[in-house]
Amino acid sequence: MSDQRILITGAAGIVGTLMRPRLARPGRILRLLDIAPLDPAALGEQVETITGSVTDAEVLARACAGVDAVIHLGGISREDDWERILEVNIDGTHTVLEAARAAGVPRVILASSNHAVGFRRIGEDGPDGLAADSSTRPDTYYGVSKAAMEALGSLYHSRFGMDVSCLRIGSCFDRPADVRQLSLWLSPQDCARLLEACLSTAEPGFRVLWGVSANTRAVVSQAEGERIGYRSLDDAEVFADQVPPGELPVLLGGAFCDIPLGQHNPL
Repeated sequence: MSDQRILITGAAGIVGTLMRPRLARPGRILRLLDIAPLDPAALGEQVETITGSVTDAEVLARACAGVDAVIHLGGISREDDWERILEVNIDGTHTVLEAARAAGVPRVILASSNHAVGFRRIGEDGPDGLAADSSTRPDTYYGVSKAAMEALGSLYHSRFGMDVSCLRIGSCFDRPADVRQLSLWLSPQDCARLLEACLSTAEPGFRVLWGVSANTRAVVSQAEGERIGYRSLDDAEVFADQVPPGELPVLLGGAFCDIPLGQHNPL
């Protein structure tokens, strides 16, 4: 039996760096793509690296060759001017999906964001939390790009039968940094569990899932993830006494709902 080969775009980014060791296993080769060079000798034997941008169709064609699945993490992860968001996040996602389609890759996982629904009011969907497949209400150009990503994923499933999972990630860091993240935190280990659930789904489909841990203060639903076998084992509450005091924002997107559109920001 040949090794499973998974392409990870944006492999040198925050989430990509957290996922690389957690997704590594015998019988699996991780093909890592990023604009920042990665040293395969420092990453282990079961790793291949490609340096290039998700906007480069030629690079993506090479990256998708012989791949069993794509985890698309690459792109701009904050608000930026429209031209850059369009080029990297929207056109870049199209380039990834088109390369995967042309190469016959059957499964793609897209890193969407809570900012695709940032203008949803917390609590508006009742005690079970906001459903993962709730219609988009983006809070920024960045949020718009994630809504477009989900729409492109839906199109490529419906047109070509590709299995597509869109993960509306809350905040995936080693630990939550503020009160809002106590509700939306996704632990790195839970992120890997969610990705593994998406990689092992039995039948092709299109699904939108929340990328969050089983947080005591959760404001979104985990039902969709649980349907494909995702089980969170972590809770941001263990870090509650280390988080600065504050109030949960009214809107899911928090401060992103207030920053000027198109303004590069460090949030």
